[in-house]
Amino acid sequence: MTMTEAKNLRKGQILHHTTRRNSDGSPQRWKVNGKVKTWKDGRIRIPVKHGLYTHGAIENDSLDLVRIAA
Repeated sequence: MTMTEAKNLRKGQILHHTTRRNSDGSPQRWKVNGKVKTWKDGRIRIPVKHGLYTHGAIENDSLDLVRIAA
């Protein structure tokens, strides 16, 4: 995912992880769980949720691990 694509994400959009898979072989689905935060120095933070209890964030160094679901 590029920085421009990441900045245009909205709450509720679905992302697919490129390396992590579910037990049936499909890519893990992560949902954007809040507002994408950006800083003047180029940093970005995307809050995400997977499943019922797993929360996290995608930052600059891990943008290449996700792609926007088609």
